[in-house]
Amino acid sequence: MPNHLAAETSPYLLQHADNPVDWYPWGKEALEAAQAQNKPILLSIGYSACHWCHVMAHESFEDKEVAAVMNAHFINIKVDREERPDIDQIYQSAHHALNHRPGGWPLTMFLTPDQKPFFGGTYFPKQARHGLPGFLQLLPKIASAYHTRTADIEQQNTALLQLLAQSQPTSSAMDNSALSRQPIDHAWQQLTQQFDEQYGGFGKAPKFPHPVELQFCLRRYAIDNHTHALHMVTHTLKKMAQGGLYDQLGGGFYRYSTDRYWRIPHFEKMLYDNALLLPLYAETWLLTDNPLFKQVVTKTADWIMHDMQADAAAGGGYFSSLDADSEQVEGKYYIWEQATVQAALTSEEYAIAAPYFGLDRPPNFENQYWHLEAVQTVAEVAAANRINLETAQQLINSTCEKLLAIRTQRIPPARDEKILTSWNALMIKGMARAGQIFERTDWIHSAQHAIDFIRATLWKDGRLLATFKDDKAHLNAYLDDYAFLLDCLLTLLQIDFRQSDLDFAIHLADTLLDQFEDKTAGGFFFTSHDHETLIQRPKTGHDGAMPAGNGIAAIALQRLGYLLSESRYLKAAEQTLAIFSATFTQHASSYCSLLTALEEQLDPIRIVQLTGQNETELQAWRTALLPCSLHTLIVAPPFPYELSRSPDSLMGRSTQNGTTRARVCMGRRCLPEIDSLHELLQICKVHGKIAIS
Repeated sequence: MPNHLAAETSPYLLQHADNPVDWYPWGKEALEAAQAQNKPILLSIGYSACHWCHVMAHESFEDKEVAAVMNAHFINIKVDREERPDIDQIYQSAHHALNHRPGGWPLTMFLTPDQKPFFGGTYFPKQARHGLPGFLQLLPKIASAYHTRTADIEQQNTALLQLLAQSQPTSSAMDNSALSRQPIDHAWQQLTQQFDEQYGGFGKAPKFPHPVELQFCLRRYAIDNHTHALHMVTHTLKKMAQGGLYDQLGGGFYRYSTDRYWRIPHFEKMLYDNALLLPLYAETWLLTDNPLFKQVVTKTADWIMHDMQADAAAGGGYFSSLDADSEQVEGKYYIWEQATVQAALTSEEYAIAAPYFGLDRPPNFENQYWHLEAVQTVAEVAAANRINLETAQQLINSTCEKLLAIRTQRIPPARDEKILTSWNALMIKGMARAGQIFERTDWIHSAQHAIDFIRATLWKDGRLLATFKDDKAHLNAYLDDYAFLLDCLLTLLQIDFRQSDLDFAIHLADTLLDQFEDKTAGGFFFTSHDHETLIQRPKTGHDGAMPAGNGIAAIALQRLGYLLSESRYLKAAEQTLAIFSATFTQHASSYCSLLTALEEQLDPIRIVQLTGQNETELQAWRTALLPCSLHTLIVAPPFPYELSRSPDSLMGRSTQNGTTRARVCMGRRCLPEIDSLHELLQICKVHGKIAIS
């Protein structure tokens, strides 16, 4: 019979609804059962696209013997980390404190009935192997410890809660006048030291894309003219795009590379990774004209619209992820046998495809399969086969079309179709920005459909909800939901002004201050003031796979504050920087989002408004200014004059003779109107394109 998960909307929880384990979702019923029965809680946190979550489920949670032990000794709670990042954040931190190493998924934590963790790990096999204890043998020992070592557990819990509290920023760093560029320079130095000069990216295997850090490096070129910073970005993006991290046939990026070379990934595709990489590739193309980057953006955006967006009848929101596994085997959907490829192609196609994709080399996946990567350039394979570049590219294109057609006949990975507000906000910004740069109105419309869906479905009674699936929107939204959504609206406003978007942005900013701001110490809590009480209320500023909510909140509030001359928003951003200043000074490269906000406070953004009656000339000015938007806010469409809520300083006013002119404001200071594009580009520090091989 189904357990307590049967009524949930999360695909991850529903994957476990028929387990013999008596799973509960996190909530009052489970927590009260633990108290009433004096049983410890077994908390299992994962997500639907997670390979090792599936492995542990098949080995243990679907096993009646293991389930019987779990049911006898524990109240078992299953959490989707994508729906409940608040719970995941707390217990990942607890795992790190208890085990002195990072966590991950599946996260397996054992709690007292009052939610305090006393033991934990990540993946446990059913029987002991590879140095890991067996789950079946571990469970009764933990249950026994809970009942026989109460005093030890209470003492450990006290120390753990103190450690978690000490990890939070304190109000001792509220002197805003002490802020300087030093952390920005320090972060840049750290990133140059961490950079892999040979293969791109930062650090060693496993290697993650780090789009937030790469965006910070791109700013170093855009603002400081560091050509090495642009090299770091272009080299990394090129290596990722040519490697197995990128889906060479269908577009889009996988989660991370298991090796240093970007060759073999973990095969899940996450919305947020692609949302952050999409504008990064587009903006880097803007500076370099590299056709590879344009190709990556085009294929990825088209894949998003085709495979990861609900149709118009369903609202147009973006889905969360594609599973790593198909037919219970990781990567099976994506890998190839050499003979299959050769049989599908003409001899001319295979002569190019084999050296291009590495099919003429030893297998790169489990010693018997090939995961496609571009091991040579088109120019190299063209020269080796003595054909021209155009013909070689055509053969590669036809190869990709044929192989993709074959792949679509396979059993595909499962798609998690829940729509998360925060991840949608990242993708809305990514699609809109890419659409702006490449003048693709279909991508911009895709973003607008998604924001309209969020506003219609997940904005209820002046508050955001975090997740939607099966016609049900629920769960109080988190800091990331508000901050990311506010940020993406500011991008949309620059591309196609809609009064509804400006109104929505103001409502979000006001609710952010009302429900999340720490009025005493500064900064923003991850959960709202009326959120469920948990053992900790995090206030984090460091970036992870996604940018920090506090960093994006500070950036967006600061920009909106200057745009609307709203001092409340500016003050909240200033206090956020102040509360985190000591932390980002010590660990600079982990705080790139906050450092971007710091940079824009020290050197206020340039807000540019264009006016005039010659639409062709206006569009030419907007296009010329696009590189400026790497480090500033451009209000390309003027606010209509009749809109009373628009700030007076930025209302659109057509000049009498229709001449194209620009008004530039830097912080609270505005320059006289400018009628020379050359002068405007100098003021906005627009660099020319650089050719990067």
